[in-house]
Amino acid sequence: MYYCVLFLNIMKKVFLLMIASCFFATKGFSQEPEKKENPNAPEMTFEETVHDFGTLQFNALAECEFTFTNTGKEPLIIQNCPSTCGCTVPSCPKDKPFLPGEKGTIKVKYNSTNSAVPFTKQFTVISNAKNSPVRVTIKGVVAPKAETSETTTK
Repeated sequence: MYYCVLFLNIMKKVFLLMIASCFFATKGFSQEPEKKENPNAPEMTFEETVHDFGTLQFNALAECEFTFTNTGKEPLIIQNCPSTCGCTVPSCPKDKPFLPGEKGTIKVKYNSTNSAVPFTKQFTVISNAKNSPVRVTIKGVVAPKAETSETTTK
């Protein structure tokens, strides 16, 4: 009986040691290698990252442009410009390399059809720049829909 208890205690310790070994072994493999920052990498510098449209008419289409410069030492390539809403449509020059010092523009259209309130919308510029992603914001106020004489007489 004594040997059975002794054997079970040893097996518990061996089992716990095996579990701990597995945990630490997998923990070492799960770490990402340290990223080394490229000092020559492109960098996207915007003249402004927020544009205020002010007050827009209901059901209006507003447009603006965001100008950026590649202030890095390697070519800048924009990969994507997803927006947070379907009413905000950025048009970015994808897959076109911008050489160091070269400027570019991203055009943005905002459709105020379905809102009559203050708005703040964002889109993200994803590129190979060291400061990617960059968030760009448009904002403004949409005036309430003007009532016509037909709608007021009903």
